[in-house]
Amino acid sequence: MKTSAPKQAVERLNQLKNAINKHRELYHTKDAPEISDEAYDSLMRELEEIEAKYPELKADDSPTARVGGEPLKEFKKVRHEVAQWSFDDVFDAGELRKWEERVQNFMRKSGVEDEPLEYCCELKIDGLKVIMTYEKGKLIQAATRGDGTVGEDVTHNIRTIHAIPLTLKKPTDLIAVGEVWMSTTDLERVNKERAAAGEPLYANTRNLAAGSLRQLDPKKTAMRNLNSFAYDIDRAEKVPPTQSGELDLLKELGFSVNPHAKVCTSLDEVQEYYEGWTKKRHDLDYGLDGIVIKINSRRIQEALGYTGKSPRWGVAYKFPAEQVTTILEDIVFQVGRTGVITPVAVMKPVVVAGSTVSRATLHNEDEIRRLDVRLGDTVILQKSGDVIPDIISVVQELRPKNSKPFKWPSHVPACGGDGAIERVPGEAAWRCVSRDSFEQIKRRFHYFTSKRCFDIDGLGPQTLDQLIDAGLIATFDDIFTLKKGDLLALPRFAELSADNLIKGINEARRVTLPRLLASLSIPQVGEETAYDIARHFKTIEKIQAASRAEFESIHGVGEKVALSISEWFAGKDNRELVKNLLKQVEIIEDAAVSGGSKKLEGMTFVFTGSLPTLEREEGQRLVRVNGGDVSGSVSKKTSYVVAGDEAGSKLDKARELGVKIIGEEEFLKMVK
Repeated sequence: MKTSAPKQAVERLNQLKNAINKHRELYHTKDAPEISDEAYDSLMRELEEIEAKYPELKADDSPTARVGGEPLKEFKKVRHEVAQWSFDDVFDAGELRKWEERVQNFMRKSGVEDEPLEYCCELKIDGLKVIMTYEKGKLIQAATRGDGTVGEDVTHNIRTIHAIPLTLKKPTDLIAVGEVWMSTTDLERVNKERAAAGEPLYANTRNLAAGSLRQLDPKKTAMRNLNSFAYDIDRAEKVPPTQSGELDLLKELGFSVNPHAKVCTSLDEVQEYYEGWTKKRHDLDYGLDGIVIKINSRRIQEALGYTGKSPRWGVAYKFPAEQVTTILEDIVFQVGRTGVITPVAVMKPVVVAGSTVSRATLHNEDEIRRLDVRLGDTVILQKSGDVIPDIISVVQELRPKNSKPFKWPSHVPACGGDGAIERVPGEAAWRCVSRDSFEQIKRRFHYFTSKRCFDIDGLGPQTLDQLIDAGLIATFDDIFTLKKGDLLALPRFAELSADNLIKGINEARRVTLPRLLASLSIPQVGEETAYDIARHFKTIEKIQAASRAEFESIHGVGEKVALSISEWFAGKDNRELVKNLLKQVEIIEDAAVSGGSKKLEGMTFVFTGSLPTLEREEGQRLVRVNGGDVSGSVSKKTSYVVAGDEAGSKLDKARELGVKIIGEEEFLKMVK
């Protein structure tokens, strides 16, 4: 076949088809997925884009033309009386409006443009589709979707699900469609049982629901506590004229119907519904991956009909993916404020969790080796809540030919000197041999003025770099000696901006002991360790005079940290730095250091997501003032996780470990 498509596009298309077919079989047929639904969707989207750009490349066997997977051989085959379809996906408001435009065009062609458009919005449950057939109100058959034409007979297992009626409240003939799902609570229960038995764990609720429904022994299915929501009527003696009417009829007949459906009269209302559930989706005890939008009028539905694989009258609006696939183009190296080297992946830009990203941390040399990530690889990128994007795996089937393992460098120019780097003894990290490169100096200044340290209003990274480049500041105390005239000589500074910065600097002269310690960029000393040290010694003088053994005696400070702190304060230049800084700033009392309430003594809190009224830093301060501890990660030792909107992986970890999760209101009651 002749084509105008470049060889590279043809090769990529064939690679994608092979990879998608493999993962489709693992997902739909074997219930043993190796990648997430979101990563799978991302591969499908890339294939669709290539086929849209080069239509001649789309073949009849393309994965984009299929509905589901092949039926399992162990089950009796069922030919569906009504063909089963899957909805096309949209991923943003722009794509949704294009779908509506297509709908309106078809309405005009079909002569139904006189009827006003209404949309029935429903939650898209992450489970397994089932088709249930009733005769005179009695359940006679239940089947999976399969390939859309032929499914698997799972009647014996469906009978174990209490949410699905065996006898309807009216003796009617009916074909109903629904979703079988498993709660996250039951997923945790089953996985604990499997872990204790040394069996592999289920990756998600959909995987567990599908595996449970396909048990050959109904007793095993019954033990899994499956649930179901019905959402559609394929055939009935009298079908209601609207989709919302179908949901009402299903409820009347005795089905469990999801209570969160809503009829919207405009796409603005649909978007509001979507955005609301994007924020609330983790509040439910079952998995969601988006919403389904159906034209409410059955008359319009019948007029619009179907494409080769999807109804024109409905669409699935997917939540912002927390996992996507993209291509790794390069690996570069960042130098941190303490000289530690961090490898950073440079990727083909991609939208993940609602924002476009092109960089992700690779953490260290060991992580690169564990992932075996190489230039040109197709990688799975994950971003949850406010967590930094992370590469979690490589799609091996799409690896370029003749790729080579990544070779860790021996020199990084940003380190200064000859650029030499060395591995930190006993750790996975590498650092610059030279400790005073220009890059490291800049990063230390950026951290010194950041919100967690001196919090100097108006003195961000760009302005700091200007001051350093101009030679106006070389040490931290130089910041507090700046005058208005110094600033006016710099580009982009005028009278007002110079006055505002000097004001911000003067307002930052009063600082607590923990913030002062954190600001010094002492290796191994972050915000929490700074609080531990300050609480133990109370004054900067005692800290400067302390021995390594005294540092080791502090709870939460180990040998490596104690050595790092004692060596730093033993350095002549560092002692001079602190001496000069104390001439410019005043250490003020901090209730979390001097001793406040003991209400939270012995408790450790982790904050995640956006709280309604409380800034995260203020919440952490309240914990410390009341004698508690704050941590940046969830473990079995965590007492409470305080969760807000868009909470990420920390919330999942808390659920996995059984850590108590509370909201802002309950937290404030504890510290009142």
